Amino acid sequence: MLKKIRVDQLTVGMHLKEFCGSWMEHPFWRTGFVIVDPKDIQTIHASSIKEVWIDASKGLDVPIGQMAMSEAESEAQVEAQLQQAVSERRELAPVSMGVELERAAKICFQSKQAVISMFQEARMGKAVDIGGAKLLVEEISDSVARNPGALISLARLKTVDDYTYMHSVAVCAMMVGLAKQLGLDEVQTRAAGMAGLMHDLGKALMPMDVLNKPGKLSEAEFNIIKTHPVEGHRMLLSGREVDPMVLDVCLHHHEKTDGSGYPKGLRADEISLFAKMGAVCDVYDAITSNRPYKLGWDPAESLRKMAEWANGHFDGKVFQAFVKSLGIYPIGSLVKLTSGRLGVVIEQTGKSLTTPSVKVFYSTKSSMRIIPEVIDLSIAGGTEKIVSREDPAKWRFADLNELWSGSSKAPW
Repeated sequence: MLKKIRVDQLTVGMHLKEFCGSWMEHPFWRTGFVIVDPKDIQTIHASSIKEVWIDASKGLDVPIGQMAMSEAESEAQVEAQLQQAVSERRELAPVSMGVELERAAKICFQSKQAVISMFQEARMGKAVDIGGAKLLVEEISDSVARNPGALISLARLKTVDDYTYMHSVAVCAMMVGLAKQLGLDEVQTRAAGMAGLMHDLGKALMPMDVLNKPGKLSEAEFNIIKTHPVEGHRMLLSGREVDPMVLDVCLHHHEKTDGSGYPKGLRADEISLFAKMGAVCDVYDAITSNRPYKLGWDPAESLRKMAEWANGHFDGKVFQAFVKSLGIYPIGSLVKLTSGRLGVVIEQTGKSLTTPSVKVFYSTKSSMRIIPEVIDLSIAGGTEKIVSREDPAKWRFADLNELWSGSSKAPW
């Protein structure tokens, strides 16, 4: 029997089925476990969570004389109640980049902790908790709905040490944005996000010295890394209610349309739409992020490089949709305007791929910094246009990330 109780009714030996409340307030990554440590109850009491669901058939029931707040006969009933509560709290109205960045930073922090726990549990041989992952994907998806660029851009600021975990979060967000751009429905969009979150689960079993090697991998080391899609697929199969599409993306996100990818060497139409989406999102985040062996490339330069690889590596339709979802000059790109001023792209305007909002801060004519000014290039009658993409390595602006994000490093 499933029962909703107050957190002050929790005792050691109860089977914790689900938390009631926003995922952002949850004190643990996973649910569905028997409480064996009193400290776990203290952690729950210290959080803002006030109610939980327990499964009395798998653990202790409420003590005699105490009443549950409500009861349910099936998991479906619990899921329906939780979904209704979540839907009532969801905020999806569009907001500015500045407003969403603050919330996105909190989501990134919580997501990183969740993915770290997910990888640790995978290493220990535990089944993947899809229920907890669904709530994480929902928070990320809602952030993308409010402002498509905030969380995606913020996740790019990951440190080298955070890469493996935040890469999963970034790919999840990009898969959601790409799914929306392709016109997929809500169910498909959420599944795409889940696939992005889980696509690299197999790396949990890769040797850390190989995964974080600061130089080029040897052939033997690369062959080890190439096993991660198969390992991740195997681990996901051990979980419950894993969408077949999530399994497919996990196994095939390194396939290429010319057949040179792995693990199966699939070609073009043999690769599913979602695996093609996963390939594009995976590569973009990889090349724009700082890695142990190289610094990340500028976002606009990365798209240009990917366009060169597209014939043979990516599906053309999927790649074009991906560019539209980010903009030709993604957030964080360094550009030069017709006035000779340099600026960093801070937000897409939605009117044209070539007319984002840019924060100018440097004059190439006077070779000096100027007072930062935000210019919306989409405003009718404006005289400024982007004339070129600039290489950040050439200019060496130490505060480039801070100019668009408000922080010089990952804020989590």
